[in-house]
Amino acid sequence: MNAVEIESLHKSFPGHWGKGGVYAVKGVSLQIPQGTVYGLIGPNGSGKSTIMKALVGLLSPDAGSCRVFGQPATAASNRKEIGFLPENPYFYKFLTGEETVRFYGKLCGLQGKALKERTQEMLELAGLKDAAHRRLGGYSKGMLQRVGLAQALVQRPRLLVLDEPTAGVDPIGSRAIRDIILNLKEQGMTVFLCSHLLEQVQEICDNVGILYQGCMIAAGSMESITRDLSTTEISLRNPSPELLEKIQALAGDSWLAAAPARNSLESVFIRGIKAKLQEGQQNKG
Repeated sequence: MNAVEIESLHKSFPGHWGKGGVYAVKGVSLQIPQGTVYGLIGPNGSGKSTIMKALVGLLSPDAGSCRVFGQPATAASNRKEIGFLPENPYFYKFLTGEETVRFYGKLCGLQGKALKERTQEMLELAGLKDAAHRRLGGYSKGMLQRVGLAQALVQRPRLLVLDEPTAGVDPIGSRAIRDIILNLKEQGMTVFLCSHLLEQVQEICDNVGILYQGCMIAAGSMESITRDLSTTEISLRNPSPELLEKIQALAGDSWLAAAPARNSLESVFIRGIKAKLQEGQQNKG
């Protein structure tokens, strides 16, 4: 059974005084298998957030259907099945990280020892254990997103819906959030996220859908949708110039270029930061 099934979803919004309405989503269909990460990408205003809000029951579609684990998206039973982190979550800045997670845990029906243990578990998962007693007013954007992840996971949902989870987050915070998502996938959780950061989507998603002006213009597995059948990549470790010359001669007119492999700018950035941190720890020792 699929975790999510959206069929022919339509949604429009009226304009002022009944004029200038917007057709946000036009007949979108998609399926998300259980235990996978699905990425929905597209420019601003393409309908990504509208689809997510319809899936979690915050919007009623004009036509079509949204089902979560076989149940309608508006079913009361889905409240425990879905964890949702909106693009711009609002938190009470006077609360600490621990108080925030505990507050959402209470809203989900947790109490006593179970609430205390789950709160600590979520703070550790989000990498906020050392900042648990700091007020959210002193949290960075990345820390706020991670506490948002903690509150979305506190009731042990089977489906996690994330709207732009790394928007405005620095590279280190963004890396931490993606590591959390990959860890959740390993535990069998289904994750549905939308983002405009394509490199990040390509790294963590199994399947992807591309939206444009409310329509799904392409969809499929990450491997199939990014494959370029016109070229073939060959990776060699420390090839000698003589070997490259032989390969080029054999390839003839098919040869395009040979150049050292490149690391992503993000990986270079994070590796440099980690090296400095280790250097500082060694100097202290």
